[in-house]
Amino acid sequence: MAIFLNDDSLVIVQGMTGSEGMKHTTRMLAAGTKVVGGVNPKKAGTSVDFPGGVSVPVFGTVAEAIKETGANVSVVFVPPAFTKSAVVEAIDAEIPLAVVITEGVPVKDTAEFYNYSIGTPTRIIGPNCPGLISPGKANAGIIPADIAGAGRIGLVSKSGTLTYQMMYELREFGFSSAIGIGGDPIIGTTHIDALEAFEKDPETDAIVMIGEIGGDAEERAAAYIKDNVSKPVVGYVAGFTAPEGKTMGHAGAIVSGSSGTAAAKKEALEAAGVKVGKTPSETAELMREIMRNA
Repeated sequence: MAIFLNDDSLVIVQGMTGSEGMKHTTRMLAAGTKVVGGVNPKKAGTSVDFPGGVSVPVFGTVAEAIKETGANVSVVFVPPAFTKSAVVEAIDAEIPLAVVITEGVPVKDTAEFYNYSIGTPTRIIGPNCPGLISPGKANAGIIPADIAGAGRIGLVSKSGTLTYQMMYELREFGFSSAIGIGGDPIIGTTHIDALEAFEKDPETDAIVMIGEIGGDAEERAAAYIKDNVSKPVVGYVAGFTAPEGKTMGHAGAIVSGSSGTAAAKKEALEAAGVKVGKTPSETAELMREIMRNA
């Protein structure tokens, strides 16, 4: 079992013929992902050859790609200026899952395409995220597929690099799914959405949640965990040493007063019964203890 992405996922790549699209489509295919098409209006009707003798057709629109291939996931590798129109096109085509990798998407654009998706069949992950992987089943995005294999830990993270580090640290146990939701101020799928899905997944035994300073997403997730999650959760909040009031690397990470600080988030999570590590390695050790005693 896995969440959002599984053996049945048929993936198209919007922007497949660009340099990033080509590089990561190659990696997704190597990981066993069923990439069934690319989308580029200027190259419709052509196909692209990838290592291993795989030829992937290019379609003019998302709707055409879905009609011809039955695709149910789109991974978006489109420059920031064109991301909004690409995601709106995917929503109009009713793709069930749109994974928006692009960094630097204007917040106004994200707000507009996220609001546009409400009430539609389309779940958005991202933008500015590494995507998600269900090891041994499918990989949609840029998470390296060889860090960890399949297992029974679920991981949801705001940070791409910390996603990779946590997967590496817990590689002996493996993952049902690992999801990078992105650190922008407005994102599609949230910590809470992933927590809900992991709670319902019979093959996820425990959950790692990685947050970072800024906003109140982790505090809201803590309240959700307290009321709705029965599985053990461990957490990490990036930014314990960040100076107050300074915008950090991710657009979403700004601290004002106690709201949004790592300490405040840690306190909220611990009040909900979540064990919180002060470092990624300490957090991984907390999860190891849980898995060894399971």
